[in-house]
Amino acid sequence: MSTRIPLYPAVFGEREKILLQSPAFKVSAWTYPSGVLAVGLENSRGRLVVLPYQGQMIWSAVFDGCDLTMSNLFEQPRPSPTIIDTYGCFMFHSGLLRNGCPAPEDSHALHGEMPCAPMDTAWLEVGEGVVRLGGEYEYAKGFGDRYRACPSVTLRADSALFDIDMQVTNLAGKPMDLMYMAHMNYAYVADARFIEPLGMQRQRLRTSVPDHVKPTPAWTTYMAQLAEHPNQLDCLEQPSLYDPEIVFFFDGVGTDATGHAHFLLDHPSGAAFYTRYRPEQFEHAARWILHTPDQQVAAFVLPSTCEPEGYNAEKAKGHVRLLPAGACASFSVTTGYLSARERQRLLG
Repeated sequence: MSTRIPLYPAVFGEREKILLQSPAFKVSAWTYPSGVLAVGLENSRGRLVVLPYQGQMIWSAVFDGCDLTMSNLFEQPRPSPTIIDTYGCFMFHSGLLRNGCPAPEDSHALHGEMPCAPMDTAWLEVGEGVVRLGGEYEYAKGFGDRYRACPSVTLRADSALFDIDMQVTNLAGKPMDLMYMAHMNYAYVADARFIEPLGMQRQRLRTSVPDHVKPTPAWTTYMAQLAEHPNQLDCLEQPSLYDPEIVFFFDGVGTDATGHAHFLLDHPSGAAFYTRYRPEQFEHAARWILHTPDQQVAAFVLPSTCEPEGYNAEKAKGHVRLLPAGACASFSVTTGYLSARERQRLLG
């Protein structure tokens, strides 16, 4: 049994204000100097900062003193209709009608309309051992698509793992295109290793070059090597070669008896970043690595319904899902931080 508490923009002041507190949780609200509203979800292990009215993106995540979020250019979130002008968050909901890096023949924004969507409502749910922030956004375009998106993030007591969920309902009278990626921008950890305990059929290097990627001779040479032997990049030990970005795609990801795939970024300390998801919900997955003076990211797995190469390219591949009129699609990932002891207990 859970209790739902509606949120209203009027409760967000310049100073951080506690909305509720218990032995297990603290929830607070404030407004950044930029004008963006924020909610902090905190337990004994750490804190998530979520933007309840800007796509419900997770701006930052810190657990056991470890910052999970990519290094970036932004000291605070900025109000923007598109992700490119506030690209510094831990996670955003990429999609939903369009997704990925637009090619010259595409007309959509980078990663679609959902990352910074102006949410219609937001609320807190408090239950036994959990606190959840949820919201609702209705997209409607005259003579076009109409859908309802319901994202949420759930934090448990004494855990550095949390759930990120999304439900999409097609409110129109005709099928709609659906392209969704749970875009988790994890921090770059020097000498960390990529671990896929259940394996996969194949790992492929992205060979297309988006407009924002400016190749260098060293990078081009390294990419040619990775195209032949993609598995050789299993450790973050050559940062100079990860500028510009490197992207991989995964085929045939292995699952356990419950249908979950598991991915880790193992730290030299024995701790790890961790994500699990169901490939039956996310048919595709990608990896994004970047190390520049201004941005460092090791997005070790990005579960998705498609690859991130823009609408027309994914349509040609047959990767754009059709959601029937009135139908609902649900997506869920569990992600976060594992201490060395938790990491050992997970995989033995």
